[in-house]
Amino acid sequence: MSTVEVRVPATSANLGPGFDTLGLALTLYDHVEATLTDEPGVTVAVEGEGAGTVDTGEGNLIVRVMRRTFDRMGVPQPAGIRLRCRNRIPHARGLGSSSGAICAGILAARALGGGGLGDDAVYALATEIEGHPDNVAPCLAGGLTIAWSEHDGAPRMVKLTPDAGIRPVAIVPPVRLDTETARGLLPKDVPHKDASFNTGRAALLIAALTRRPDRELLLAATEDRLHQPYRAPAMLESADLVERLRAVGVPAVVSGAGPTVLAFSTSDSQDLIAPEVGSDWHIQLMDVDPVGANVQFPETR
Repeated sequence: MSTVEVRVPATSANLGPGFDTLGLALTLYDHVEATLTDEPGVTVAVEGEGAGTVDTGEGNLIVRVMRRTFDRMGVPQPAGIRLRCRNRIPHARGLGSSSGAICAGILAARALGGGGLGDDAVYALATEIEGHPDNVAPCLAGGLTIAWSEHDGAPRMVKLTPDAGIRPVAIVPPVRLDTETARGLLPKDVPHKDASFNTGRAALLIAALTRRPDRELLLAATEDRLHQPYRAPAMLESADLVERLRAVGVPAVVSGAGPTVLAFSTSDSQDLIAPEVGSDWHIQLMDVDPVGANVQFPETR
């Protein structure tokens, strides 16, 4: 097969207390059509997010990931690569656009290169490139994921199915925030009592998302002391929105490294969100994506 299509979901990492551990796949997608050609060179066409700004040559992230994957598989580099990307995941907003591109590149190369990488190897390579397993785990697996690394560095994950009543709402600001900038604000050490606080809240969040998705429990379960307070100076409007939403009873957190705010909409809180959100923000009501990245060959559809 010379052409493959890959669909990858947006993701939200951390979910408040689950710093570098928890992730959720969302029903907002990027679509990548990748073709290997006999004509030398790289061409990249981008529609939607990133059009006119992302690299359309060898520097494109998906192209670089594909080439790295071919090398990992021991497959000769193709003469040419042609990509057509239809992007809906906002860039630099904490919704996993980079993780999606990395997963799309690996899966496209695996399919076009005739296999050669098992699912564990795909996850390991995606983590190696992205840097954090919690960002790529929900993109690959879908649902709610718990990610960790073994002592030898090997990434692992467990996939859970959230309660059907969970409705994530992404509240996307017009501004961007670089992930490395946000991570650079984190201290090297945190108080023991804050670490203990987050451990309890992360465990509670698993129960709330999978067993009891009521607003009161979700409010308590999404409290965080490890990363959001330290990152607030880089996203004052997002931090303020989180506080205002929580004050009226909406479970809200910073999505990933921000600046998008993720709220968990329940039947008795959905109408409370819009009045707190400014007109410049985009409110995106979604569901949890249950399957993660999807690969298809056009000829078999």
